[in-house]
Amino acid sequence: MPHAGPDRVTMPSARENSAPARASPAAGPGTRDRPESPQPEASQPAPSQSEAPQSTAARTGEARTEEKRPDAGRDPFLDNAKYLTILCVGVGHFLEPLTYDSRLTQALYFVIYAFHMPAFILVSGHLSRGYTGTPRQVARLVTGIAVPYVTVQFCYTLFMRWAAEDPDREFAFNRPGFALWFLVALFLWRLTTPLWRNLRCPLTVSLGIAAAASVTPSMGEDFSLMRMLQYLPFFVLGLRLEPEHFGLLTRRPVRLAALPVFAAALLCAYWAVPRMDPGWFGRTKSAAEFGVPTWAGVVMFLAMSTAAVVLSACFLALVPRHRTWFTALGAGTLYAYLLHIFLVKSSREFDWYEPQWLREPASVVVVVLLASAVMTVLCTPVVRRLFRYVVEPRADWLFRSGGGRKA
Repeated sequence: MPHAGPDRVTMPSARENSAPARASPAAGPGTRDRPESPQPEASQPAPSQSEAPQSTAARTGEARTEEKRPDAGRDPFLDNAKYLTILCVGVGHFLEPLTYDSRLTQALYFVIYAFHMPAFILVSGHLSRGYTGTPRQVARLVTGIAVPYVTVQFCYTLFMRWAAEDPDREFAFNRPGFALWFLVALFLWRLTTPLWRNLRCPLTVSLGIAAAASVTPSMGEDFSLMRMLQYLPFFVLGLRLEPEHFGLLTRRPVRLAALPVFAAALLCAYWAVPRMDPGWFGRTKSAAEFGVPTWAGVVMFLAMSTAAVVLSACFLALVPRHRTWFTALGAGTLYAYLLHIFLVKSSREFDWYEPQWLREPASVVVVVLLASAVMTVLCTPVVRRLFRYVVEPRADWLFRSGGGRKA
């Protein structure tokens, strides 16, 4: 999921996943957000006249090749990770209504929710490593995250007015609908990236902030601040990770241990189902709201965060490093993330889970496969072309020198 500069949202567009130079992350948001290349030294010998035209032609040819191949230079591991993570997001959302009738299904739900957003956010942080707060990057942050949030939140409110038969539903842009909290969080996380990169112990500081948030009942619901702060350490961890750290996950012992760790996590989750409130995974409530003392809330937060890091590492260890049939779909994860919201809410409002066969154990497999298929379709180029002006609108007019996609 990571690349080299902060263009769009970590999940999204093809421009976000350019393969970085060795010094930059194997996963930062798009090459467009990398620092400008330094000018050549004056002492460097100039090319001869016979060489110059040839170099120019070569560069022109390379540029044309890049235009024809939008995925050129992208890291397949990052795109594979983004695609597989967005599948987990979709499966978790579509699977939730089935968890109330099956302890095993709820255990599977616990495992998915224990790592899927932490892994997604960790990659988002790694993709943001190139963000330094330049005017062009701020413009891309606004056009790639803030504008889509306002647009989709507006559409979501209209949709829920119709689907939920609630014509008076408020256009509350300070209370993100369903999964839209992530765009608000990513906007603020990325905006503060220069701060985290300059602190001596950013991960420790972010953990302290998150732990404090987890025991602060007065946090409120505006902009999903509680969830934003509790997930902050994963974004900061992504900022701190180097490509070499991801390379450690390719070692054979790590890859062999990944599946047994997930199996052990499933057993633990099965044990925890009747003993644990699923709301802990949402990270939207304080310890007091779960009826536990402050110290227990901090311990719970740290335990869940540790489990999230371990499971995220195991997940990334299983992600293919080479190009696969789904690699190109990693460029469309923002579309899948935003558009699947409307399908998930439709399934709840229009009782898609009412049929009796969905109470059978085999229905879990069917729902997982259907959810995976839906998320896959939503990542395709066809869907991206259809909804580009909603998810990635042009907003050059907001900035003096043009800050939209052409900036």
